Amino acid sequence: MHLGPCQRLLVPVLCVLLWFPAPAAVAAAPLTRASAVPGSAPAGDDSPSDGPAIGAEVARLYEEAARAVEAYERGRREARSQRAKALRLERLIEKERREMEGLRGDVGRIARARYRAGGGGIVYAAKLLLADDPQEVVDSHRLARQAGLAVTRTLHRAERAERRLLEDERRATAAWRDLDVRTLRLASVKRGIAAKLEDARWQLQGEADRSVAAGRCAGAVRREEGEPPATPTWVTPVKEYELSAGFGGTGARWRSRHTGQDFAVDIGTPVRAVGAGRVVSVSCGGGFGIEVVLGHPDGYYTQYAHLAGVMVDQGERVRTGQWIGQAGTTGNSSGPHLHFEVRLTPHMGSAIAPGPWMRERGAGF
Repeated sequence: MHLGPCQRLLVPVLCVLLWFPAPAAVAAAPLTRASAVPGSAPAGDDSPSDGPAIGAEVARLYEEAARAVEAYERGRREARSQRAKALRLERLIEKERREMEGLRGDVGRIARARYRAGGGGIVYAAKLLLADDPQEVVDSHRLARQAGLAVTRTLHRAERAERRLLEDERRATAAWRDLDVRTLRLASVKRGIAAKLEDARWQLQGEADRSVAAGRCAGAVRREEGEPPATPTWVTPVKEYELSAGFGGTGARWRSRHTGQDFAVDIGTPVRAVGAGRVVSVSCGGGFGIEVVLGHPDGYYTQYAHLAGVMVDQGERVRTGQWIGQAGTTGNSSGPHLHFEVRLTPHMGSAIAPGPWMRERGAGF
């Protein structure tokens, strides 16, 4: 084909233009789900994400909320104990009052009897002179006097005890009133933290949903941990929960049957390794959303799915009870929960019933 001078100049220019993709296409390429590789970020992608930051904030707030709840419950227990003490003191004071009334009555009767009999002076001297047995009059007078002194001493003791008990009651009443104020303040703090936590949880879930949509996992959330607490060899994947869908169930949400055990928990709830092992994979995307798979020394694997955040990296060694993620509702999920599986291999299709497997290890649910 014969090309004119303009055409000969245009051909190299078109080749150069065709060699480079359009700027818009370059910008859009990393965002297309088809181009994303689940479980890993595209090469050279260092775009900032708030995922780890908000995940760390949720973890911090979760621990703060747990401490607030613990302090609140401790305050309530102390207040209840203090009230019970105050009530016991009131009952004791009432008993002492009744006894003192009886003592006062006895003192009055003795005083009246001594007055009628003539407690001393001329009357007493006359009795001695006129008595057939003066010694009997002396003994009777001495016994009556001793009885009066004993009653008077008892009365004084009872009065001192009443003053002491009244002071104890005053202190106890003031103490449990202070505890009431403290409990109300703790309840207010607890509500404030709960509100912050709820807001942060949904921010975390929003970041998680964006990560899953893009097929990229945000970096692991790291939190400072002190000396690890003593734990048994195996534990449940969450501390407090309600069981929902069980292993082997069928329904519209699953293609064939449910392959794990679901734990109904809030977004951000710490998810922990049921046993020591190694992180086999951390991935995003697909029906399980954000998930972590652990391999254990006995050859079994455990999976933790629908997470809102992860706290470990692939290849990392973990101990029993270590936080490995935060519960959420990513992927094919109808609400916040943890999907937990026990597998013979790291892959789907090898799940076994988790309940009996966990019960064999002393961590049944």
